[in-house]
Amino acid sequence: MIIRLVSALGLATLLFGQTKICTIKHPPINEQSAIVKSLTYEDVYWVCNDSGGEPYIFALNSAGKIIVPDYLKRRYDGQNGKHYPGIELSGAVLNDWESMAILNDTLVIADVGNNGNARRDLGVYLVPEPNPHASSQIRPLAWYPVRFEDQDKFPPAKWEYDCEAVFTFKGKIYFLTKHRADRNIRTPAPATKLYRMDTRHTTQVNVLKYISRKEDLGGWVTAADMAPDGSALVLLAQNPLASTIWYFPQPKSGDDFLSQSPRTFNLIKADQAEGICFKNAKTLIITNEQRDWFEVPLSVFSK
Repeated sequence: MIIRLVSALGLATLLFGQTKICTIKHPPINEQSAIVKSLTYEDVYWVCNDSGGEPYIFALNSAGKIIVPDYLKRRYDGQNGKHYPGIELSGAVLNDWESMAILNDTLVIADVGNNGNARRDLGVYLVPEPNPHASSQIRPLAWYPVRFEDQDKFPPAKWEYDCEAVFTFKGKIYFLTKHRADRNIRTPAPATKLYRMDTRHTTQVNVLKYISRKEDLGGWVTAADMAPDGSALVLLAQNPLASTIWYFPQPKSGDDFLSQSPRTFNLIKADQAEGICFKNAKTLIITNEQRDWFEVPLSVFSK
């Protein structure tokens, strides 16, 4: 019976191409909205909650276990009802953190959630990546206010200026918008627009340069990540029924990834999937707000 069960599970993984690897148990991580893998520390993944809380980020390993500095383990052992709150971003404000990215040894934390399309205080924090084994607080390097080049009303007639997907490519930060079919904030529109941040002003708004638009994604975009070698962009598109991973190879020139011929993979029972990152050159990790983590091999895009 056990052998048959294992065989069946192996067959399911082979057929569907995704494997659930863990469910996050750490109580303070209650609405994980983003994930990014560290390039500095081995087996470290950064996640954050999106809104309604304090400005903390969390480091976990690939098994979904929270990383706590040794000197704090006795204080936050969970037995006394106290759980490690994560690493505090001193002086930062958590309005609607919807995405994270990485620039070498620096984290990009994007406060760009904009459900009503009316915010005029969007922006990103650049944070020197803390050592999760030794730090409990860190100060951001900078706050960069941003706005979309083609938005002139707040809110506009078309609600296309929410954002839950930020990634980096060749040292610059890129944004993919999340669209709504109408002013019902729960109604997805299956399109996105790609923007690039060309300036880094701290005392004036950085205007995000419009690059291109992609229709017919099947849902709104909730996450994105760039391959470590820059060879491909992956993004998540979600509707009330399903989530799809879109794989866009690097263009021969320029940065218009959305102009490339994509390949897709449909996730099975991934619920509200809102995070994606490269685990390595061959594997993706997908997370949802229900605290689950999944692995998907890049081989699914070659079929």
